[in-house]
Amino acid sequence: MYKLVAIDLDGTMLNKYGVITENTKNVIKKVQEKGVEVIIASGRPINSVKNFSKEINSQKYFISGNGAITYDIKNDKILYENILNKNKVLQVIKICEENSIYYNVYTENGIIAKNLNYNTLYYYKENLNKLEENKTHINIVESIYDYIEKRDEKILKIMICDGSKPIFNSIMKKIREITDIEILDVSHMSRKIIKQGTEEIALEYFYTEISAKDVDKWNALEKLIELMNITKEEVVTIGDNANDIKMLKNAGLGVAMGESAPYVKECANEVTTSNDNDGVAVILEKMFFG
Repeated sequence: MYKLVAIDLDGTMLNKYGVITENTKNVIKKVQEKGVEVIIASGRPINSVKNFSKEINSQKYFISGNGAITYDIKNDKILYENILNKNKVLQVIKICEENSIYYNVYTENGIIAKNLNYNTLYYYKENLNKLEENKTHINIVESIYDYIEKRDEKILKIMICDGSKPIFNSIMKKIREITDIEILDVSHMSRKIIKQGTEEIALEYFYTEISAKDVDKWNALEKLIELMNITKEEVVTIGDNANDIKMLKNAGLGVAMGESAPYVKECANEVTTSNDNDGVAVILEKMFFG
């Protein structure tokens, strides 16, 4: 019997418009009524994951920043953290600035950016349909370097994006020279959809995520497994991307989404339908009620 289900957000629980469908919410509710803990394990910042946790009535825990933060919802506190060292962050920022590549920084309070593009543009459009208290906080500043240097916010990760693969790859070579950081290797483009009036616009870009050394969703999940006094065989994980691979490999059951890249699917025990076809609801129905 599975006791914990950990589900990624973007490309997994959320459809291409950044929404959890009513069908998915209803199936998750039925699973919770069986006594199974359902949590979110996402790369998003704390406030964003906290808001989506409310939507699915997940009341105990969530994982944020790809595993940089494990959060206790009930007591409103961080249980576990593995955050970036400020000096490492400033090193990455310096390289990005010198090479004019787009980046943004995920802190405990939201996302720091110089302008809206790529992932921040997607979150901004997503925010337009949300109540103020449920929005992902995006802080536009003139100098990210100065902002970070003068403050002591917890830094979960840095997102680096570009539409050109050669440019992106050349910057990555320089960033790999920095020691004691974790670099997410994503070999495919991110594809998201935003609405502009009645028109749908595709956002496509190459990206990576820079975290502290050993940050991973599975490492964070292991802390929860110990806390909940369960085994990894009693855990289900559902995801679609490179940052989900380790938790797909190590859980009792790892489920990849239908639109996942082949190298992600190869790491999973099962493959469900796409996020736009309620893949999370489909696999949960099959596992718990099939």
